[in-house]
Amino acid sequence: MASYQIFKGLLRQSNKTIFKSPRLHASTGYNFALNDTQKEIQELARKFSREEIVPIAAHHDRTGEYPWDIFKKAWSLGLVNGHIPEDIGGMDNNVFTGCLIAEELAYGCTGISTALEATGLGQAPVINAGNKEQKKKYLGRLLEEPLVAAYCVTEPGAGSDVAGIKTRAERKGDEWILNGQKMWITNGGVANWYFVLARTNPDPKAPANKAFTGFIVEREFAGVTPGRKEMNMGQRASDTRGITFEDVRVPKENVLIGEGEGFKIAMGTFDKTRPAVAAGATGLSQRCLDEASKYANERKTFGVPIAQHQAISFLLADMGIGVELSRLSWMKAAWEIDNGTRNTYSASIAKCFAADMANKIATDAVQVFGGNGFNSDYPVEKLMRDAKIYQIYEGTAQIQRLIISRLIIERAKSLN
Repeated sequence: MASYQIFKGLLRQSNKTIFKSPRLHASTGYNFALNDTQKEIQELARKFSREEIVPIAAHHDRTGEYPWDIFKKAWSLGLVNGHIPEDIGGMDNNVFTGCLIAEELAYGCTGISTALEATGLGQAPVINAGNKEQKKKYLGRLLEEPLVAAYCVTEPGAGSDVAGIKTRAERKGDEWILNGQKMWITNGGVANWYFVLARTNPDPKAPANKAFTGFIVEREFAGVTPGRKEMNMGQRASDTRGITFEDVRVPKENVLIGEGEGFKIAMGTFDKTRPAVAAGATGLSQRCLDEASKYANERKTFGVPIAQHQAISFLLADMGIGVELSRLSWMKAAWEIDNGTRNTYSASIAKCFAADMANKIATDAVQVFGGNGFNSDYPVEKLMRDAKIYQIYEGTAQIQRLIISRLIIERAKSLN
């Protein structure tokens, strides 16, 4: 616990000093250097990733076992729950600090990092829209012991089309009766509570911004039933399940803001969480580059290391370009939201670009390894499988392009 207190102090200091150096306001604009506190935070997360996550990543990939031991260690160090407000007892991290941590954890294993980071997604609606009592009750318990939360929106027939969800809640006196089914819920089987989006307006023509309500639903409420753990292509340490809600009685005090406010809450979460997803994809890309460049220096063909062949060295160069630009993209998106600027455009660009780059870089890393890269005894095979989901969860690559294009078109109208 002593190390947690030290780290907690570092984070609070970071939140006061981040982006407030006089250099920021110089004519050069952005400050691309981390301050000393940020470097210490990054180094702690990096050390934890290399020493605690990397050695057990393959085991959790094979078994799909949820990494409870790692989660508890991360919890004790303050590497999770970082965005919980200070008045609740949390560290009140800004987005940039969270992204620094996310990139380093993802370097070790994106399945394990998703298991750790997904509780932050579940918490975000409560942090952003919860009242004092809701925050104290549900965020407070996550600080008291190593528990996790989950974001419960996607359904079997409604992923990218959030407005198409069919889970319904009907008000009965001081309670809401919740019925429906969710799917692909990260932390679904291990969460202590869920943020759940449900339709509360029975009119099918009601606009999305008035049709849905956000609820805090406890795992122990009667009628909540997690399904079997899904065995996915990659990120297998992450617990992904369907959740069934059957006549679940939710007290009215568990409604976030009010009836009809759910869609806004659910969508508003992503401006803060998509930079962290981009940071995770960047961490995976950096791991691919490190593994591929190390192997290229060791593996020899025609009497020389393959790194000396232009075909390989150019692959490594393109991988390096992708890593650096991915990192800059999440940094800008995080910088904007932390400085009070709407970052929807930058967040979608960061998420889309970093995810696409992670998939390309992972594929190229396998190519550098040749036949060995196709074998599970080498790390890049797993990295390639893990990368794919970055183009799918928290908004597909196509949804990001839809958001980006709409904002471009709207901006163009103002130029006429």
